[in-house]
Amino acid sequence: MNLHALRLFHIIASTGSVTRASELLHISQPAVTAQVKKFEKELCLPLLKPEGRGVALTEAGQELAVLAERLFAAERQIERFCEDYRSGAKGNINMAATYLPAHILIPAWLAKFKRRYEEVEMTIRVTNSSEALRLLLNMEVDIAIYGGLPETPQSGIRTEELIRDELWFVVAPDHKHANRRVSLQEMMREPFVMREEGSSTRERLFSLCRTYNAPPPQISLQFNGLHEVIMAVIAGYGANFVSSMAVREYVERGELCRVHVEGISLVNSIAVCTRYNEPLSKAAEHFLDMIRHHK
Repeated sequence: MNLHALRLFHIIASTGSVTRASELLHISQPAVTAQVKKFEKELCLPLLKPEGRGVALTEAGQELAVLAERLFAAERQIERFCEDYRSGAKGNINMAATYLPAHILIPAWLAKFKRRYEEVEMTIRVTNSSEALRLLLNMEVDIAIYGGLPETPQSGIRTEELIRDELWFVVAPDHKHANRRVSLQEMMREPFVMREEGSSTRERLFSLCRTYNAPPPQISLQFNGLHEVIMAVIAGYGANFVSSMAVREYVERGELCRVHVEGISLVNSIAVCTRYNEPLSKAAEHFLDMIRHHK
């Protein structure tokens, strides 16, 4: 079927006038009439009939006009759909996030983003640092929000730092080292409650001990979630090495206390990671622009 001719017929049916259709399409009236007659011949159906000084739809023309309206309405819907995707008003963003940004930063970011881009679908996988980077490299997610940068740059990954905070040693208020200044060697004699292997903060602690020739930490309790680690230390067991962002409120309320380790001052980075040489969707670009200004 000649869709151009069908569109021409659709405009005639919508306006009720061959003259008006020719004006809208910038085609001469005789050319419009000729194309409609050719279309009728192709379909073997009369679509228009003379009526007074104009034309009217035949019975077949009336039925075809309804179907044509549905077709071109679907075309307009497809055009809007494509424009929404191009503009970022619609789309899908698949994201991996480590526990710290996932629980402390991302909920507020997503709430702000969804208020503006309600029709963008967001999928978030909360995991440890190693798994977040693996998902990104394997193209299973578009973005990784990463708490604690890896010690060595990851090939194929672009990293953009968003926020910096400190890394603290914390214990319960009745711990013997609470609010005291101790050496790293003394601190490493305490049992630690930490996240699972693959956690960037855990790796930073082991790296710290290697750098200062201190014994490695004794990981006596291990959890897959940051909240569980903090709760165990608040309950009175062991020590934790953690982003200040995660425990600042507990310290301010007196539920946890810092331990000041001599000569140690480390920062923690919250970064967004994407793949090199691969453009993001417009929706993902909007999300990154928002969190850059929301930090």
